[in-house]
Amino acid sequence: MNGPKRAEVVSVGTELLLGQITDTNATDICQRFAECGIPVYFRQTVGDNLERVQEAFRLAWSRAELVVFTGGLGPTEDDLTKEAVASALGVELVEDPESLVHLQQFFARRGRTMTPNQRRQALIPRGARAIPNRWGTAPGVFWEVDGHVVIMVPGVPREMRGMLDEFVIPELRTRGWVGEEVIRSRVLRAVGIGEGHLEELIRDLLRTTNPTVAPLAHVGEVHLRITARGTPEHTQHLLDETERQLRERLGDAVYGVDGETLDEVVARLLRSSGLRVAVAESCTGGLVGERLTSTPGSSAYFLGGVVAYGNDAKRALLGVPQDLLETFGAVSAEVAEAMAKGARVAFGADLGLAVTGVAGPTGGTEGKPVGRVFLALADPQGMRSVRADFGQEPGREGVRRLASQAALNLLRRYLLERQSGGHTPV
Repeated sequence: MNGPKRAEVVSVGTELLLGQITDTNATDICQRFAECGIPVYFRQTVGDNLERVQEAFRLAWSRAELVVFTGGLGPTEDDLTKEAVASALGVELVEDPESLVHLQQFFARRGRTMTPNQRRQALIPRGARAIPNRWGTAPGVFWEVDGHVVIMVPGVPREMRGMLDEFVIPELRTRGWVGEEVIRSRVLRAVGIGEGHLEELIRDLLRTTNPTVAPLAHVGEVHLRITARGTPEHTQHLLDETERQLRERLGDAVYGVDGETLDEVVARLLRSSGLRVAVAESCTGGLVGERLTSTPGSSAYFLGGVVAYGNDAKRALLGVPQDLLETFGAVSAEVAEAMAKGARVAFGADLGLAVTGVAGPTGGTEGKPVGRVFLALADPQGMRSVRADFGQEPGREGVRRLASQAALNLLRRYLLERQSGGHTPV
């Protein structure tokens, strides 16, 4: 074979279709193939049914040169993958002597008798090779037939990963299915910018073919997946250059790369700044404080927080003046600012961060609808506050999460300004 070929992954198991378990196997296989430059064009999930597994196989066979099955290799009657694939190609199953010895030794070491259904696991299609299973009982299958390669690995993640790394990838490499090219991805994470606005800023970059750029919406942020193909050196260049262009367009809306979370980025900025923060929360009920303390070592920068849900608590614990509450209401910029100042003073912090709003689903009014949130940040020199309107569509938990995201982003932008030397007192 010359160079990489198209691949398809078929996951077998009714439990996957019922949503009882998450299909991490297909994800792992796709990631490993991408690293090797093998493009996975399609994925299927099928239940434990002979005819439907055969149908899935025929479809995969028609559009991919490399077909990988995960699951359905065990000893029970609903483990049908080998039988279905062999039958679809008109080949009988035969007992693999080495696999049988492995099974016999496996059960003997445990003082157990191997049953006939457990012995079934030693069957493989005639002409195929068994993939040894050092982590369990069911062997895998590597089958090169009619210009295709058919691979079957167990559904147990540890067994699947072991076979993939120790046998499948090396075997594909020796056959020339793994070329010099690789497929690499990088994810930029952006916050404080809507998906529609973001797309307007980078529309031309979304049309490129190598690398490709794809926006992925998440709660309170947008991820941009950059995927490039080529030699490792060329791929690295493409990813770096595209990241540079995206950052140039989006500015400090980009807060992290790949697995970095907003919590981690804010924690790192707080540590490097030497500043300490305290929080005052109403509608988020402690979620901002929870996220600020999710990173180890948070005691270096987080002094404490107050969850002041009722007006009495806002007055007594944060010193919010009664006249502000009566004039503007608890959900207002003025009260958010007073809460931020109160938290900073109460804890002796450098910064006070506050959030108040209407999380819903009830409690909204025409002037202050569900989803309206006010955020404020206070330092010794002054105050800044912002209003956010998340609407009622995200639901109560969604509004709380979005409000906490906005609060952390307000703090992040302040710290970035200070770090860059362009900071002006809030």
